[in-house]
Amino acid sequence: MGVTCVCQVPVTEGKSVQQTVDMLQKKLEQLGAVKQGNFWVDCETYHPTANATGQQSKQLYVMHNSEAPLSCMALFEGGPYLTADVNFDVLMVKLKSHFQNAKSHKVESRGARYRYCDFLVKVGTIAMSSSAKGISVEVEYCASVIPGDCLNLIKEFMQSFLGSNAPEMPTIKPDSQVYTPVETMSQYLELFGKVRKQQVVPGSGVR
Repeated sequence: MGVTCVCQVPVTEGKSVQQTVDMLQKKLEQLGAVKQGNFWVDCETYHPTANATGQQSKQLYVMHNSEAPLSCMALFEGGPYLTADVNFDVLMVKLKSHFQNAKSHKVESRGARYRYCDFLVKVGTIAMSSSAKGISVEVEYCASVIPGDCLNLIKEFMQSFLGSNAPEMPTIKPDSQVYTPVETMSQYLELFGKVRKQQVVPGSGVR
């Protein structure tokens, strides 16, 4: 996994979520990007049950990524995190006396996966309860794991098909010399948190 930027792209005025996604995919194909299957990222929220000690407990987010189908990542609100195999989901069921699954808060992004030279681009529809809530774009520069060497290159590439919607680059910790997968999932977690607070896009059920 290389250095990655995840962002939300606004729905084009007068267009639906799906129409905007189709437009972005067409721009990528015009650049010469080649579709290489599909992708998905999801996030389930677990609320802590009553804490007998009176200490404030953190919410736990369990995330999955099609790039690593045999793994899942669990991130506590504000840290720490751990990477485990998919049996961690079974463990969470057994921990229901400590964490309750907020099923109505599950968020996912699904869509097409494109390759363009050293870039991997994923354009997805973000959904909650089968309703489209927005559009995510993930751009990975596969040739480097050093953020300082390639963030400007990623930004320039994103501007080529997102135009004015190209985002600010993510803030990478100063002491982080090598980019790690948890930073990508943290970006998705931040994006999903924003999406949960938004209103559902009218008439935009996921197809």
